[in-house]
Amino acid sequence: MAEIEIHHEPGHSADPAGKTVGFLVGVIGVLLAAVTICAHRAHTAAVIHRTEANDQWAYYQAKKIRENTVSTAADVLAALAPTNAKGEKTEKATQAMQKLQSQREKFSKDAEGIQDKAKEKDHETTQDEALALRYDLGEGLLELGLVLSSLYFLGRQKFFPLMGTIAALAGVATALSVFLLTG
Repeated sequence: MAEIEIHHEPGHSADPAGKTVGFLVGVIGVLLAAVTICAHRAHTAAVIHRTEANDQWAYYQAKKIRENTVSTAADVLAALAPTNAKGEKTEKATQAMQKLQSQREKFSKDAEGIQDKAKEKDHETTQDEALALRYDLGEGLLELGLVLSSLYFLGRQKFFPLMGTIAALAGVATALSVFLLTG
């Protein structure tokens, strides 16, 4: 059975810069993974808050439709309610109109509270989307740093890991700027 020989480039094992760049690439990769996870979580939170806001807006719409329906019923009842000999609405018609008015006020009040909750969820969505954008930008810069640093192994030029480090530091700073928004 023939032995397999592995040929190494001359001086490859004696390249201390290559070891340093390899370590740098590993660190950037770990930071990239962490920022990517944060970005995914921020996007998920934005989607959840958007869904909750949409649910609240649908509930608000339902309350407003009920309010409008009751209001229309009250108007129809007022126009068509039977009257007595003096031209006054009968007791039964008056009670029905008061009940409809009470329901209309309740639906209107409920709708205001629901609208406030929907606006709050919209605001949370906007905040989450801003955080996700920062994480996405940080992620992109870290990916750029990873690629630039890795190019050292093809060209053996120290320019690549230098630019990669700058891009990675900008990515970390961008991702950490999220704490300025939340603080």
